[in-house]
Amino acid sequence: MKIGELATATGTSVRLLRYYEEQGLLGSDRLDSGHRRYDESAPAVVRRIRALLDAGLPTRVIRDLQPCIRQDGTVAACKLETLQEHLQGLDDRIAALSETRSSLAGVISATQAHEPSLV
Repeated sequence: MKIGELATATGTSVRLLRYYEEQGLLGSDRLDSGHRRYDESAPAVVRRIRALLDAGLPTRVIRDLQPCIRQDGTVAACKLETLQEHLQGLDDRIAALSETRSSLAGVISATQAHEPSLV
């Protein structure tokens, strides 16, 4: 399939497909004319890439995970530690944001208590 057909089939822009290829996430063959040609598994690969990006993983990690991705899209245990590390990083960021939010809410409350006309 051509890049435009893959874009239509996956709802992904041609520009993003080219980016995925540049990042080593998506492979294609080149025709003599220089046009890209993707095989029938490409839509599933693009959907997996999108799902992993939506899960907060950067493209470099997705590239490292690819050898361990099963046909059903799950990740084999060989990269479980990598996924757990990223989950812990998200948990840490959520905790830090929660503390920041609490601090800001405290500043707002203190401000409102001293300036009732702002309420």
